[in-house]
Amino acid sequence: MTGDANLRDDGTGGAIAAALLDWYDRHARDLPWRAPPGTPAMDPYRVWLSEVMLQQTTVAAVRGYFERFTARWPTVQALAAADEAEVMAAWAGLGYYARARNLIACARAVAAAGGFPTTREGLAGLPGVGPYTSAAIAAIAFDRPETVVDGNVERVVARLFAVQTPLPTAKRELTALAATLTPTHRPGDFAQAMMDLGATICTPRSPACGICPLIHACAARAAGIAAELPRRAPKAARPQRQGVAWVALSPEAVLLERRSQRGLLGGTLAFPSSGWDGSDFPPPLAADWDERGEVRHVFTHFELRLRVLTAPLAGNPARGEIVPRAGLDPGALPGLMRKVWALAG
Repeated sequence: MTGDANLRDDGTGGAIAAALLDWYDRHARDLPWRAPPGTPAMDPYRVWLSEVMLQQTTVAAVRGYFERFTARWPTVQALAAADEAEVMAAWAGLGYYARARNLIACARAVAAAGGFPTTREGLAGLPGVGPYTSAAIAAIAFDRPETVVDGNVERVVARLFAVQTPLPTAKRELTALAATLTPTHRPGDFAQAMMDLGATICTPRSPACGICPLIHACAARAAGIAAELPRRAPKAARPQRQGVAWVALSPEAVLLERRSQRGLLGGTLAFPSSGWDGSDFPPPLAADWDERGEVRHVFTHFELRLRVLTAPLAGNPARGEIVPRAGLDPGALPGLMRKVWALAG
């Protein structure tokens, strides 16, 4: 790699870590789940909760959810004792609902064990805690020298070392290179500094190389290709699915159902639907259904076009539960079902 030899003179990336930590001490983002730079350890509950929420979700979207969760359930023991339906309702809108189910299971496992494991290996044994999350908690909460690689870090490392192998093929290479930079001193701050650098300076488009603390060590910048990296393999077009949602309602009530714990939107409160998730249900009641239009929603692996039908709520529905409209909080519905309600209601 080309770059400033002064930032690599120890052969371990130690000078890079020192430069980045110095920058982080002055420019760390103020986030509700963080302790100030230089704090030797952090509350593992807050670290774990934030990392789970941040999976495939932006900081801006997570901030309010995190603050509401920690106000309502300030400890892992409090979350472990919470009603599952209340947790799922509080999660509504963040998406990827398997995370919420794993959140409850993990909180209960931790509470039963008397606290969080302090090693990456121990953390990886918890429900919903994978390689990235276990490394992040171990480094940030327990100051262990683990290498933490998210999308921001992949971008920083790809540019720093001018890695031109496209993602996702490059993931293993980028993790190995990131490990050469991970310090034994302040590894938690270093992990967060790498994330902040990618989020605020080494951004996907138009990176602000002129104010980057690693400008003299960046091979991609020296080669004039920083904005081109990381390269990505072409994405396959998302397949499309179709389905139908039935909204049966009266002036006083609406028909809802609790979705199965497994599968899409698992465990959430929703309107009866069919077709889009592999199911083949008939309408929940015999009625003259009125076509109201279509909502569109993008999931990770497919795009959905969902027809919305409405009818008066009467008789005994074959599925679901009748909920007073006064007690319906649209904010407790997943995003797809909020769209359905907006069109039907």
